Amino acid sequence: MNAQAAPPLVLSVAYWLHMLATVLWLGGLAALAFVVLPAARRTLDGAGYIALLAQLQRRLQQIGWFSLAVLGVTGMFQMSSNPSYQGFLAVNNPWAAAILAKHLVVGLMILAAAYMTWGVLPALQRLAILQAAGKPASAEQASRLRRQEQWMLGINLTLSVIVLLLTAVARAFSGG
Repeated sequence: MNAQAAPPLVLSVAYWLHMLATVLWLGGLAALAFVVLPAARRTLDGAGYIALLAQLQRRLQQIGWFSLAVLGVTGMFQMSSNPSYQGFLAVNNPWAAAILAKHLVVGLMILAAAYMTWGVLPALQRLAILQAAGKPASAEQASRLRRQEQWMLGINLTLSVIVLLLTAVARAFSGG
């Protein structure tokens, strides 16, 4: 498929949905890292912080995984519509190299998000349940989990900036 084969309206909708999903996913990560969590750390005790984090993450994960699905579908459509696309794993131009690098970084983002979804957050939620039930929770464990959560959020934000950079590089080499 080349750029002429995709109707401009369909390609425009794909671009729009791709950008919307990007804003939702990365905007949620950025808001959490730079606004919500710093304010929560300053104003909530350990149990309140963990409970708030569990609720926020549950909602943001839904948005994040949905956005990832939209990004996958619209991204593949856009990629196959690009005149620089010459086939799966055909890396014979700067655009293709940037796209491959971008997809590898997105893969790392998915791994980080999966670790948060099925590793760190369930542990934080268990801790919040114990604390809500009045059972003592290890301050060391709570601190370790908060550090892991901050570390993974920072990794995902850094990777997202790299994805945006690689997108810009690919765009520059695609001629538009």
